Amino acid sequence: MQLMHTETIILHGHIIDSLILAKVLDAIVMLGGTFDLVDVKIGETREESSHVMIQVKAGTASLLSEIIEAIQPHGATIESENDCAVQPAPADGILPDSFYATSHLPTQVRLNGQWIEVERTEMDLAIAVRQHPPSARMLPMAEVKKDDLIVTGGEGVKVFPLERPHERDVFGFMEAQVSSERPHRHIMSDIAKRMQMIKQQRESEGYSQKVLLAGGPAIVHAGGREALAWLIDSGYIHVLFCGNALAAHDMEAGLFGTSLGYSLGAGRAVPHGHEHHLRTINRIRSIGSIEKAVELGLVRDGIMAACVRRGVDVVMAGTIRDDGPLPGVITDSVQAQSAMRTALPGVGLVLLVASTLHAVATGNLLPATVPTVCVDINPAVPTKLSDRGSFQAVGLVMDSSSFLSELARELGWQYEERKQ
Repeated sequence: MQLMHTETIILHGHIIDSLILAKVLDAIVMLGGTFDLVDVKIGETREESSHVMIQVKAGTASLLSEIIEAIQPHGATIESENDCAVQPAPADGILPDSFYATSHLPTQVRLNGQWIEVERTEMDLAIAVRQHPPSARMLPMAEVKKDDLIVTGGEGVKVFPLERPHERDVFGFMEAQVSSERPHRHIMSDIAKRMQMIKQQRESEGYSQKVLLAGGPAIVHAGGREALAWLIDSGYIHVLFCGNALAAHDMEAGLFGTSLGYSLGAGRAVPHGHEHHLRTINRIRSIGSIEKAVELGLVRDGIMAACVRRGVDVVMAGTIRDDGPLPGVITDSVQAQSAMRTALPGVGLVLLVASTLHAVATGNLLPATVPTVCVDINPAVPTKLSDRGSFQAVGLVMDSSSFLSELARELGWQYEERKQ
C-alpha cells in the first residue's frame, strides 16, 4: 500500500455561495490528490460564515506541496499555525529560490505568533518582512536589496479570496465576463453611478478615492477625445495612464484637426498629414512641457489640456516605437512601473480603454478588490486580461468612442456640448 502524504487545511467564510469550496475540492482532484472532509459547518443564513476542515492526501510530498500552493489563493490555510519561513535575499534584485509568489488578493503572514496584513497588494511579487516591529509588504523583484528577509514556501501565509458581495451591480464578483452580444446599458449605468458616488464623496467629504483611466490612442482616432476631455474637466477622472501616442495625437487633433494624419472632421487623409504628430511633438519639446504648452495657450482643448487644468495625475509610459518622445514620457519601463504604483493608492475604480499593453500592465498592478472595466473592440483584450489573472475585470467589447460617449451621456454630457 502506497504511503500517502497528508496535510489538513481549513476554509472559512462565505465559501458555499461564492463557490470557493467547490473550486478547492476540484483543484485537489484535478492535480491528482484526494481529500476527506473532516469537519463541516455550514452557515444557515447569508450572513453566517461556513467552516470546513479538509484532509488533503497525495502520493508524494512534492505533489502535496503543489496542491497546497494551488488552493492557497482560494483562502485555504494549513491547520498548524506556524510562522512564515523567511530567507535573506542573496543579492540586490535576487530572491531566494523558494520565495513565495504573491497573488493580487488580500494576504496575511504570521510573524512572531500573530497574523499581520501584507501591504501593497499586487500579483507576481515577493513578500518582504521585518521582525521588529512586525511588518510585511509585497515587493517587486527589482526593488529587493541584499539581506532583505523574504517569505519562502506557503506556510504561515493566508490569502483571502473575493466573496460574492451583497450588492448586485455589474461589479459583483463572478459576473466579470461580458459578451459583445449582451446588452450593456445596465453596465454603463452601474459604472456611471460608481463614478458619481466617488465624485460626490470627494467634493462633499474630502474622500480620497480616485477614478483611474488607462487609455490608448484609438480614443482619439475613433472620436472619443471630446467625451474623455469632458469627463476629466467635470471631475470624474483623477488619474491617467497612457503612452506617448495618446498625448501626441490628442494635441495633434487640437493643433491640426487631425489624428494620424486623418481629418477628424472630414474623415480623410490630408496633405502631409502624416507629419502632424511629429510636428506636434517637436513643438511641445521646444516649449519644454505639456503643462507649459497649456499655460501659454498653445494647447487649449482636449485630453491633456483638461488633465493640466484639473491637476490629474498623469503617468506616460513609453514604448520602443515612440517618436520624440514628448516631455514627461518615462522611457525606462521599470521606472514607469514604479510611477504607476505610486499613483495607485486610493484608486477605487479603473477604466482600461483601447490599449492592450496598458490594460494588462495596469491590471497586473491592481489588487483584486479594485473594481475594473476593460473596454476594447477586440474581444481578445479583456480575455487576455482575465487570463493573466485580473479576473475581477468586467469585459466590454465595443469601440472606445462609443463607450466614452455613452458613459459621458449617463453623467450629463449634452449633445450641444459635443458640437462645440
